[in-house]
Amino acid sequence: MDFRDSPEEAAFRDRLRGWLKEQKGKFPTSGDEYWAKAGEWHVALYEAGFFGTSWPKAYGGQDLPPVYDVIVDEEIAKAGAPARPGLGYLVVGLSHHGSEELRQRFLPGMIKGTERWCQGFSEPGAGSDLASLTTTATRDGDDYVIHGHKVWTSYSDVADWCLVLARTDKDAPKHKGISAFIVSMHQPGIEQRPLQMISGVTKEFGQVLFDGARVSAENMVGEPGDGWKLAMTVVGHEREPSTLGFSARYGKLVRQLASRVDGAEGRVPDELPWAWVQTEMLRLHVRRRLSEQLDGITHGPNGSLDKLLMTWTEQAVGHAALATVGTTDEELFGAYLYSRAQSVMGGTSQIQKNIIAQRILGLGV
Repeated sequence: MDFRDSPEEAAFRDRLRGWLKEQKGKFPTSGDEYWAKAGEWHVALYEAGFFGTSWPKAYGGQDLPPVYDVIVDEEIAKAGAPARPGLGYLVVGLSHHGSEELRQRFLPGMIKGTERWCQGFSEPGAGSDLASLTTTATRDGDDYVIHGHKVWTSYSDVADWCLVLARTDKDAPKHKGISAFIVSMHQPGIEQRPLQMISGVTKEFGQVLFDGARVSAENMVGEPGDGWKLAMTVVGHEREPSTLGFSARYGKLVRQLASRVDGAEGRVPDELPWAWVQTEMLRLHVRRRLSEQLDGITHGPNGSLDKLLMTWTEQAVGHAALATVGTTDEELFGAYLYSRAQSVMGGTSQIQKNIIAQRILGLGV
């Protein structure tokens, strides 16, 4: 495999590097300050031509190959700029399952950043076992009325719209009675409760309580009962590292840690070279996955392999941060604290191993 840039990719990379130099210091990279400016960063990236590069032109993208997303992630990490907003899973979910009317109405604002979104999937009693969700949507004339409780909802306090999974048929098997809706967050019947993380961040996640919130039946994505199909599309995309920029971010953290021990007296902690090995392994794996995507190969349940590799790598980097700087650096210690969640968010490691065993290896079937 040849990982070198084509002339067009090299020109794009050079333009991006120049633009990132101009943005240095304008946007925070972590903490509540990052989340407060995340919307402005999204719009700035889009207007400069560096967001939505691989998505369809019909909805505001540029129809470029996915390698351009990887270039953006790599250069952002090298420049120490904020991460690229992670909206790909919502774009893919709506693109695959929404009607053309819904795509035309919602995708342009989502991609451009003029309308903010959140994802209403997880619940206090339905995380890894998402099909156990209890939020309900009951038909009332031309609307559905929603009651329920969502949690770990990123951007919920600033979102204009939420992609909500709700149970529309209580009598159907649990995977088949779920539907998906695009719900306005600016209405009565929705309560926001922010969640403070162990790292001190208060703006990233929230609880959302729906108590009689209404959504037009026209805002259902797909047909009644199609919610599980959409959910599997969304989480499958969410688990792929090539589109989320994780590999580049992990490499940046390892380089930061290495700079702390370069030339310093004392022993280099064993966790640091191991984190470098894991990060390099993930980087090459992402490159291989990208090559497969360019050849038109879809991965399906193999996304669970990607998710496990990301978990192992992020937690290896987190342990290296703890061993190298301890609690003396707020940002790097925060990376360790955040890494503990990687084996839970997006589906627990145990769930990923079950998927690999059953759907890839054919065990227990």
